[in-house]
Amino acid sequence: REREREPGHTATMATSSPEAVKKLLDNMQSDLRSLSLECRKKFPPVKEAAESGIVKVKTIAARNTDILAALKESSSEVVQPLLMGCGTKEPKIAQLCLSAIQRLMSHEVVSEAAAGNIINMLWQLMENGLEELKLLQTVLVLLTTNTVVHDDFLSKAIVLCFRLHFTKDTITNNTAAATVRQVVTVVFERLDAEDEQHKDGDAHPPVVQGNSNRRTVSALRPCAKDAYMLFQDLCQLVNADAPYWLVGMTEMTRTFGLELLESVLNDFPRVFLQHQEFSFLLKERVCPLVIKLFSPNIKFRQGTNTPSSPTPVEKPYFPICMRLLRVVSVLIKHFYGLLVTECEIFLSLLVKFLDGDKPQWLQAVAVECIHRLCVQPQLLRSFCQSYDMKPHSTKVFRDIVNALGSFIQSLFIIPTGSNPIVNAQTGASGIGGPAAAQNGTGMGATVGFTPQPAFEYRGTWIPILNIPVQGPSKAGYLESLDKVEPPTIPDGYAMSVAFSCLLDLVRGITAMIEAELERKAAAAAAAKPETTVPSSERQEKPSVTEEENVSRAVWEEMVGACWCGLLAALSLMLDASTDETASENILKAEMTMASLCGKLSLVTPRDAFITAICKASLPPHYALTVLNSSSGGFHKTYSIQGQSVQMISPSSESHQQVVAVGQPLTSQPQGTVMLTAKNIQCMRTLLNLAHCHGSVLGTSWQLVLATLQHLVWILGLKPASGGALKPGRAVEGPSTVLTTAVMTDLPVISNVLSRLFESSQYLDDVSLHHLINALCSLSAEAMDMAFWNNKEPSLFAVAKLLETGLVNMHRIEILWRPLTGHLLEVCQHPNARMREWGAEAVTALIKAGLSFKYNPPLSENQRLQLLLLNPLKELSNIAHSDIRQKQLECVLQILQNEGDSLGPGWPLVLGVIGAIRNDQGESLIRTAFQCLQLVVTDFLPTMPSTCLQIVVDVAGSFGLQNQELNISLTSIGLLWNISDYFFQRGETIEKELEKEEALLQKQAEEKRVPLHRPFHPAPPFDCLWLCLYSKLGELCVDLRPAVRKSGGQTLFSTVGAHGTLLQHATWHTVLWKVLFPLLDRVRESSTTADKEKIESGGGNILIHHSRDTAEKQWAETWVLTLAGVARIFNTRRYLLQSLGEFSKAWDVLLDHIQSAALSKNSEVSLAALKSCQEILQIVTPVKECEKPEGLSGVNMLPFVGPLIPPGPPRALSRSDSMGERLGRYTVGELNVAGDEIEDSALWWAAWNTWYKIGSESTKPPATCDKLFFIPSQPFLTALVQIFPALYQHIKSGFSMEDLKRLGVILHGAVSVPISSDASPFILPSYTEAVLTSLQEAVLIALDVLQKAICTGPESMQVMYPAIFDQLLSFVEFSCKAPTYGKLETKNIANAKFNQIQLFAPAEWVALNYVPFAEKSLDVVVDLYQKTACHKAVVNEKVLQKIIKTLRIPLSLKYACPSETTWKMAVSALLKVLSIGLPVARQHASSRKFDTMWPELSNTFEDFLFTKSSPPDNLSIQEFEKNENIDVEVVQLISTDILPYANFIPKEFVGQIMTMLNKGSIHSQSTSFTEAEIDIRMREEFSKVCFETLLQFSFSNKVTTPQEGYISRMALAVLLKRSQDVLHRYIEDERLSGRCPLPRQRVTEIVFVLKAISTLMDSLKKTKPENVDTNTWSQVIALYPTLVECITCTSSEVCSALKEALVPFKDFLQPPVAKVQNGES
Repeated sequence: REREREPGHTATMATSSPEAVKKLLDNMQSDLRSLSLECRKKFPPVKEAAESGIVKVKTIAARNTDILAALKESSSEVVQPLLMGCGTKEPKIAQLCLSAIQRLMSHEVVSEAAAGNIINMLWQLMENGLEELKLLQTVLVLLTTNTVVHDDFLSKAIVLCFRLHFTKDTITNNTAAATVRQVVTVVFERLDAEDEQHKDGDAHPPVVQGNSNRRTVSALRPCAKDAYMLFQDLCQLVNADAPYWLVGMTEMTRTFGLELLESVLNDFPRVFLQHQEFSFLLKERVCPLVIKLFSPNIKFRQGTNTPSSPTPVEKPYFPICMRLLRVVSVLIKHFYGLLVTECEIFLSLLVKFLDGDKPQWLQAVAVECIHRLCVQPQLLRSFCQSYDMKPHSTKVFRDIVNALGSFIQSLFIIPTGSNPIVNAQTGASGIGGPAAAQNGTGMGATVGFTPQPAFEYRGTWIPILNIPVQGPSKAGYLESLDKVEPPTIPDGYAMSVAFSCLLDLVRGITAMIEAELERKAAAAAAAKPETTVPSSERQEKPSVTEEENVSRAVWEEMVGACWCGLLAALSLMLDASTDETASENILKAEMTMASLCGKLSLVTPRDAFITAICKASLPPHYALTVLNSSSGGFHKTYSIQGQSVQMISPSSESHQQVVAVGQPLTSQPQGTVMLTAKNIQCMRTLLNLAHCHGSVLGTSWQLVLATLQHLVWILGLKPASGGALKPGRAVEGPSTVLTTAVMTDLPVISNVLSRLFESSQYLDDVSLHHLINALCSLSAEAMDMAFWNNKEPSLFAVAKLLETGLVNMHRIEILWRPLTGHLLEVCQHPNARMREWGAEAVTALIKAGLSFKYNPPLSENQRLQLLLLNPLKELSNIAHSDIRQKQLECVLQILQNEGDSLGPGWPLVLGVIGAIRNDQGESLIRTAFQCLQLVVTDFLPTMPSTCLQIVVDVAGSFGLQNQELNISLTSIGLLWNISDYFFQRGETIEKELEKEEALLQKQAEEKRVPLHRPFHPAPPFDCLWLCLYSKLGELCVDLRPAVRKSGGQTLFSTVGAHGTLLQHATWHTVLWKVLFPLLDRVRESSTTADKEKIESGGGNILIHHSRDTAEKQWAETWVLTLAGVARIFNTRRYLLQSLGEFSKAWDVLLDHIQSAALSKNSEVSLAALKSCQEILQIVTPVKECEKPEGLSGVNMLPFVGPLIPPGPPRALSRSDSMGERLGRYTVGELNVAGDEIEDSALWWAAWNTWYKIGSESTKPPATCDKLFFIPSQPFLTALVQIFPALYQHIKSGFSMEDLKRLGVILHGAVSVPISSDASPFILPSYTEAVLTSLQEAVLIALDVLQKAICTGPESMQVMYPAIFDQLLSFVEFSCKAPTYGKLETKNIANAKFNQIQLFAPAEWVALNYVPFAEKSLDVVVDLYQKTACHKAVVNEKVLQKIIKTLRIPLSLKYACPSETTWKMAVSALLKVLSIGLPVARQHASSRKFDTMWPELSNTFEDFLFTKSSPPDNLSIQEFEKNENIDVEVVQLISTDILPYANFIPKEFVGQIMTMLNKGSIHSQSTSFTEAEIDIRMREEFSKVCFETLLQFSFSNKVTTPQEGYISRMALAVLLKRSQDVLHRYIEDERLSGRCPLPRQRVTEIVFVLKAISTLMDSLKKTKPENVDTNTWSQVIALYPTLVECITCTSSEVCSALKEALVPFKDFLQPPVAKVQNGES
C-alpha cells in the first residue's frame, strides 16, 4: 500500500534507470511489431499505425534526453495503434494490445488524454463483453499506477467494474467485486495522498461537527472531489436511488453497497473526520440510510404472520441486517464523536434487538455487535459521558448492560431451543445432563469423563460454548457475509457471547479506571515532594483537579449505570453455573466490580456485589440478617429507565456436590445445613476479596466477616491461641460432617483466614477502622445471640479482633480504643466461654502491646503505655471472677516480663492489683496478692517514686480484706518491708518526689487551682510516710484481733524506727491525723464492743478465756495502741514539744489515758497507767549539765553519733535518745526557763488526769450492785506508783488542797477489797506480816511527800499535819478495816489464825491491813520524831491526834486483830511521848496542848486497865512479857510525866495518881484458876505503880506548890491503898485458918509493909511543914492495923512488919504544945 500511495515517486525510481528505459523502448517496439504482424492481413490501418508508432518511438528515443517525459507527452500518438488494435475486437490482438497498454501504464508514460482514450476503448470492449478479466486488470493498473484519471473518466472506469460485477460469469463477477473494492480503496487512498501533500500548504479549516451548510464540491481538490462523488453515489445506490456521478450503472445490490460503505468507513475514518463535506455526507446520507434499512428488523415481531404482499412490515433479511450492524459497529467505533445523536439511535436499536421476541439469529448478531463494543472501554466511557450523564438523554450505557442482563435472564426463563433438561449431547436420557454436570464439579468423581460446562437454572440447561474471551473476538455471525439465509445458532451460543460481554465489560472498565487511578496516584505522589511550587504551576493546579473531578464523575456514572444489570446477570449466572471455571470467572468479575466500587467509594454497589458473593458462599435460604437487611434489601427490583431488572434470588435446588454438613449459627437450635463445593469456592473468593481489596471494603467488612463467621461456624473451626482458627469439633448437636475433600481444604482455609487478618497490617488507617468496627458489630451480634443460652457461642469475631490487634501493634494507637472497648464488653458477657475469650483477647493484646518494640520505645511514650494498660484497669470493674483471675494472671506475667520498664504504667498496674473486694473469694485475692508480693520484693526501685503511695494503699487494702487472714497479716509484713525500703532509699525518693511536686505545683498555679493531695502541706516524702502510717492506722481498727495486733505493732515499730526521717512539722500531722484519730477509733470500738462470749473459733482453735469476748479482744488492741502512742510521746518528747499545740496534744493523750484507765477492763486500765507511767518518766533536765546517770526512771539508750548542731532536727540516729536530749540542752538550743514553765503546765495537766483517774476508780460504789467494777490491785498499785514521779514535777505548786485530794485517793485505793479468787495470790498468809505492793506504794508516795516537805520551803511545811492525818487514818485500819461503799467483804481477820478460806468468786475479801497499819505507824513515829517541834505540828495538835489514834488499838489490846498491833502501838506511844512531852511542856504556857492531856490519861487508863481479857492460850512467859510492857508505861509516867508535874494540868496529874493507885492495889482477876493466880496477878506492875506513887511521896525537891500538891495526892493515895491491903489481908488470913494465902497475896502484903516503912523514912526526912495533918492522921491510923498483922503466920510478912513498925519510934515523943493546933 505504501508504494501505491505515492505512485510518482516510487515508480520513477523503479523505471527511470537507463536500463529500464532501454528495456521499455525495446518492449514497445517489439509489441508494435507483433501488432503490425498480427494485423498485416486483416487490419492494414492498424499495421500502418503500428509501424508509424515504431518510428515515433525511435524518434523520441533519439531526440530527447528525458525519454520518459517525452514519451508521456506524445503518449496519445504512441497509444493510438494499440487502441486501434483493441478496436478490432479480435481476442488475440486485444490481449496483445492490453498487455502493451498495461506496460506503458506501469511506466507511467500515459497522459490524461491517452488515459481517457484508453478508458473509452475499454468501455467498448466491456460493452462487447470481450476480455473481461483483462479489462478489469487494465483498469486496476491504470488507476493504481498513477493519478491521471479523474472525474468522468474515473467514474466511467468504476462503472465499468460495477457492470462487470453483475455479469453472469462467476469468475468475472468475483474478480470484478474484488476490483471494485480495490478501486474504491484507491480513490480514497489518492485522497489521503493528496491531503498529505497539501498538509503544509493551505490547511483545511477545522472540521465543524454537524456542519449544516453544504460546501460546494468545487472547493474540493481533484482526488477529494472524486472520492466525494464516489461515496455519495454509493449511498444513492444503497438507498436504491439513481447515482449522480457513476453514470451508466445498470444494476446494484444493497448487500454489496453496504459492504463497500463499511470498508470505506472502516479504512478511511480520517477522511470523514477531516473534510466537512464528507462529514456532512456521513450525517446526512449514511445515518438516515442505516436507520431506514433497520426498520424491518425493528418492527418485526417473531410469530406475526407476514403476508407475501409488500406491506410496511418487511421480514428482516439476514444479509442486510448483518451488514447494517457491521456498518453500525464501524460508525460507532470511528465516528462516535461526530454522530453522537445518531449513535444514540443505533445503540438503542441494538438494545432492542436483544428483545425476546426477535429472531434468534438477530439476537445472536446483536450480542456479537455489543460484544464488539464491550471490549472498547474508552468507547463505553464516551457513551456514558455523552448520554448517561446528560440530562434528558437516554441512559444508553445503562440500557446496554441491562439489556444484556435481561437477555441472559430471558434465556433462562424462556427456554430458547427445544432445550429443557434433556440434551442429546450427553448421550443419556432423562436427567443425564445435569447429573453428569453434578458429578463433574466433584473432585474427579467420574474419571476420564469431562462433562460439558453449562448453566442450569430451574430446569433450563444451557451449555457454555468456548468463546474466546478477551480482545475483539471473531464474531461468528457478523462475518458470515456469504450467507444469505440466517444460519442456525448452536445452543448456548448467545448465552456464551452475552456471558463474555459481561466479563469483558467488567474487565475493560476496571482495567481502564484502575489504570487511570494509578496514574493519578503516581502523579499525586510525584507532586508531593515538590514543596516549593512556582507560582505559575500553582495557578494551573485547580484546572487539573477539575479535570480529575470530571473524570471521576464519569467513572462513578459508568459504574452506577452498569452495576445493577451486571449484578443481576452475574449472580443469576453464578447460581446457574455448573462449571468451576465459569463460576470462577463470574466470582472474579463480581469481586473486581466490588473492588472498583470500593475504590470509587460507591458504597451501595460495592455492598451489593459483596452481598452477592456472600450469599453465594452460604447455603441457600440461609438466614443471615446482615445480608438480607443491609445495602438496601436484595429482593427488590431495580427499576432502570422503564426497564425492570428483577434480581433473582439464588435457587434452592442444588446441582452441586455437597461437601460439608454443619450447624447454622443461630440462637435457636435448628437442623443442619449443607455446603457445596461452589459455596466453598465462593468462600475462597470472599477471602481473596478481603485479602486483596481490604482497603476499599469500608463498611462492607461487616458483610464479609459475617459471612465468614457463619461459614467458619458451619465448618466447625474454633479459635486457638493468638486468635487463629483451627479445625475443632462442634461442642454440641450433631457433629459437623465434612468430606475428605473439605478436610484437606480446612487447614488451607484456616491459613487464608489468618493471612487475611495478618494482611490488615497493610491496610490504611481508615480501612483498618472499618475492619475493626465490622468485627465489633459482628461480635456484638454473637454476644446477643449467646446472651441467654449457654450454647457454644461464636468466637470468630473475638478471635479475629485479637489477631488483627496482634498484627497491627506498630500502629496500635489508632485502633486500641475501639478494639479493647469492645473486648471489655465481651468480658462482661454472661456466657462463660464468651467471657473467657474476651479476657483472653484483651490480656493477650495488652501483653503483646507491652512487649512490642516501638519506636520511640514505650518507656519514652508515656501516653501509649497508659493507653495500653488502661483496658487492664477497666477489667477491674467486671464482677465475674474468671475475668478478674485472667486479669491478675496477666498482671503477674506483665510483671515478670515487663516489670522493669513499666514506668508511668505503674499506677494502673497497681490499681488493678489493688482492686480487690471482699466478695471476690480467696483465690482471686491470693493471685492478686502474689502480684503485690512480687512488686514489693522486686520492683520498688524501678517504679517512679510517685507510685509508692499507691503501693502502700494497695498493700493496705490487702490487709483490710477479710477473706484470708494470712494474707492480711502478710500484707502488714509487706508494709513493714515497704517502710524499710523508704528508709533505705530516703534521699533518692525524696528528690524524685520533690521534683514531681514542683511540676504539679506549677501546673496547679497555671490552672489557678489549689494542689490536692493527702496531707498536703507536708513535704511529699513525708506525705508518703503519712500515707503508710494512716494505712497501718486503718489496720489497727480491723475487725480481726490478729490483724489489729499485727497492724499496731508494725505501726509503732515503723514510727519508732523511721520517725527521724520526717520533717519536724510533719510530726504535727502524725499526731493529729494518724495517732489521735486511731486512738479515738480504738476507744470507741472498745467501749462499744460486744461482751458476748465468742465460742471457740471453729474446728479445734481454742480461744483463751482472757480473749473470749470481742470486748476482751478489743481491750488488747486498746492496750497496744495506747502503749504505742505513749512510747512515741516518750521517745519523741522533745521533738513534739517544740511543735505548736503540744500542750493540746498532751491533753488529748491524757484524756485517752484517763478514759482507758477508767474503762471497766482491768487489762486496759492497768495498761493505761503503764502508759501514763511511761510518759511521766521523763525528767525535765536541769540547767546544769547533769550526768545522764542522774536521771532516774528513764531507760537509757546508748547515744550514737555526734551532737546534733542547731538546725532542723532531722536526726541521724534512729530515736531521740536521752543523750541526744542532753546534747541539745548543752548546746543551749532551747530556752530552759520557758521550757520549765511549759512543762509545769503539762505536769499539772497530768496531775489533774491522775486525780480524775484516782478519784473515779477508788470511789466506792453507791449501791451494792454485783456488776460494779472494782479496780484490781495491780491497777491501784500502778496508779499510786505514778504519783511519786509526777510529784517531782509539781511539788513547787502542790497545795494543801492537792494534798487533801491525794489523801482521798490513797485512802480510797487502800480501801478497795480484792476479789476472792485473786486473794490467795495477793494476800500474804496471816502469819507473815507483809505489805501488799499497793500498800507499799501508798507509803512510798507519802514518804516522797514528807521528804519533799522536809527539804521544801517553809510554806510547804504546813502540810505535815495533813500527812499525819493520812498516816493515822491508815493506822486505824489495824483495828477497823476500811469499808468500800456498801460492798460486803469477808474480813480475813475473822479467820484469825485459821487457814485462809477461798470464797465464792463473786465475793470480795478485805485485805489484811495490819502490816500496813503497823508500817504506817512506824512512819508516823519516824516523822514525828523529825517534826515534833515544828510549828504546824504543834499548832495542829498532831500529838493529840497520834495519841487519839493509838488509843484505839491500846484500848482494844487483846481484842486487836493482831496482837502485834497493840504492842507496836505501845512502843510507838512511848517513842512519841518521849519526844512530844518535852515539846508539850515547852508550849505549856500557850495552852496548845491542853486538850492532849485528858486524851493521854484516858489512853493510859484504857491500856493499863483493859477491858479485854487475854486469850486462854496465852503462856506464862507471854503474860510476863505483856506485864513488862505495862510496867514500861508506868515507868514512862514516873520518869517523863510526874517529875514535871508543875507543867502539867492538875486534873491530869490527879488522873495519873488515881490510875497509879489503882494499879498498885490491883487484885487478881477472878477468872483465874487457883493454880494460876500467883502468875496472873501483875505483881511487878503493882509494885511499880506503888513505887511511882511513893516516888512522889518522897519527893523532897518540891519547889513549887504544884509539886507539893502532887506529893500530897500521891501520899494520900498510898496510905489509903496500904490501909485497904492490910485490912483485906488480915481478914483473909483469919478466914483461911491454917491454909496459907496465895503467893501473890503474901507478896502484896510484904510489898505494902515495905512501902510503909519507906514512907515512914520519907516522913522523917521531909520538913514537917511539907506534910499536912491529913497525912499525919492517915499514917497514925495505920499503926493499929499494923499491930493487928502481928498474928500473921508467914515469916516473910513478919520480917516486913518488923521493918514497918520500927520507924514509928521516931514519931513516939511527947507532943509539943505549940504545934498542937494545926497545920501551918
